[in-house]
Amino acid sequence: MNHHPQAVKRVEHVFDLFDTDSNGFIEAADIELMTNRVVAAATESDRGAKDAIRAAFDRYWTTMAAGLDENGDGRISLEEFRPFVLSPGRFGAAVDQFAEALSALGDPDGDGLIERPVFEALMKAIGFGHENLHALFESFGPTEREQIEVEVWRAAIVELYEPHNGDTHGNHLIPAHKR
Repeated sequence: MNHHPQAVKRVEHVFDLFDTDSNGFIEAADIELMTNRVVAAATESDRGAKDAIRAAFDRYWTTMAAGLDENGDGRISLEEFRPFVLSPGRFGAAVDQFAEALSALGDPDGDGLIERPVFEALMKAIGFGHENLHALFESFGPTEREQIEVEVWRAAIVELYEPHNGDTHGNHLIPAHKR
């Protein structure tokens, strides 16, 4: 299956972020570390929102491991990750749950809006660079009070994994040297 080159670059960058120890594989320990960083960054969020993001990260991992780890070694390579994650039929439900949980985590007061500092804290905890976060946030058309709509961010997270879409908000997350 041919994927849009920008979709491949986005997913390769996501792989690099999830590979927290940079050993060339995503492992359960990588997902656990990222989960803990994101939960720690969500200082204003309630326990329910934190439990939801933990469950979403867990599903992300278990969906990948079940679909990719044929030899049972607990490791997912980029070559395994890329086509699987860019297959909405196989990975879409995990992405949907993750998008819902992360965007809700960014709205601790429940007003349907995510403030820039909260957005940036969560995205930095995942590992995205500040310059990229600024460009992404601006692409959402923030309010004068530096807020974006929860639904806009949720949809952009899902869009990040769309295999044939080369023009997404998520392209702002690809570091300049990888574009």
